[in-house]
Amino acid sequence: MLDIKAIRDNPDRFKACMAARNHESPSIDEALALDEKRRKLQYDVEQLRAEQNQANERIAQAKKAKEDASDAIAAMRALGAKSKAMGEELKEVESDLRDKLLRIPNVLHETVPIGDESANREEVRWGDIPKFSFEPKDHVEIGETLGILDFERAAKLAGARFCLSRGAGARLERALINFMLDIQTTEHGYTEHLPPFMVKSTTMEGTGQLPKFAADAFKLDNHDLWLISTAEIPLTNIHREEILDEADLPLYFAAYTPCFRSEAGSYGQDTRGMLRQHQFNKVELVKITTPEQSWDELEKLTNNAETILQRLKLPYRKMTLSTGDTGFGSSKTYDLEVWLPGQNTYREISSCSNCTDFQARRANIRFRRAGGKPEFCHTLNGSGLAVGRTVIAILENYQNEDGSVTIPDALKPYMGGVEAIANA
Repeated sequence: MLDIKAIRDNPDRFKACMAARNHESPSIDEALALDEKRRKLQYDVEQLRAEQNQANERIAQAKKAKEDASDAIAAMRALGAKSKAMGEELKEVESDLRDKLLRIPNVLHETVPIGDESANREEVRWGDIPKFSFEPKDHVEIGETLGILDFERAAKLAGARFCLSRGAGARLERALINFMLDIQTTEHGYTEHLPPFMVKSTTMEGTGQLPKFAADAFKLDNHDLWLISTAEIPLTNIHREEILDEADLPLYFAAYTPCFRSEAGSYGQDTRGMLRQHQFNKVELVKITTPEQSWDELEKLTNNAETILQRLKLPYRKMTLSTGDTGFGSSKTYDLEVWLPGQNTYREISSCSNCTDFQARRANIRFRRAGGKPEFCHTLNGSGLAVGRTVIAILENYQNEDGSVTIPDALKPYMGGVEAIANA
């Protein structure tokens, strides 16, 4: 959520940012108009309350002097009715303003390239793209041939966009989850959590999923509970409505969770295989910092995610997303894109973002410096990594001509020493 006072003080900056994002509704002007109306109503309500106090004094004086106070009492009642009506109007305007602010995206960092997806800026490439002496297959063909991925039976169980992993396929996902968490907790200082996979509306609102992205989420009927689309949601909200000590920051959280997304706006994109599913596994990294720390922490968080790809020796590139491609709550995002031979292209496997104080304002996460007043924290998040897409990358980059898949060296201890997945 944006600070309305900051918008009021420098509206042109916010308008330029929204224009760069191609964001139109609700507009900065709409928010400012509601803010002006709110402030006028607040002033009028305060004036009425002052008049009520004066009327109360006149009534008390009249009664003390044993004079007729009926006119003053009638005037007092009229003021009370007017004040109540105006107070209700003020609540409605405040609610409208809050709803508008909840739907306006974060302000972008000055280093974000301007433009649409085509303006995304490549920062670095790592690793060598594998060369095959045969035509490489995609993960669907590899997995089905090996009998470790079953999309047909998954559809029988749950419909489209689900996968049933079997045998070595299931073990590979479990191995990756443990491998990722072990590195982040033992080498990078993250504290592992196992959060609820369902959260309340206030929790969804805290990280920006509500109200704007309600159609992209799954909600339980007759309950104020939503299935999480990422562990970022519960992890970031752990300290909602709290004031932290500056000395305790930064906080590093990591969690494995399944993630659930309706993909309401995908319109049939990437429906083949495991690329875009309603349910998938992910290891998420979240940081809560002071404003001064957050930009250095973004670089560290991105490096933490890159470590997983490097240990697995999966070629990837790091991209800075453009103004038109940066997510709703983010001020700046790096995407890590892994090479997929089956598609002959790079595909996103992690997004690492600094949300500055955008989420902290929504969730009221603050910290206090020694002797100071509470200030809003900065929050960051990133995939470390999307497990299903890592499976895809391993199957496609480590495939062999005989149909088997070599296990990356770093993952072999987690696979019980198995060297390769092959047909029995």
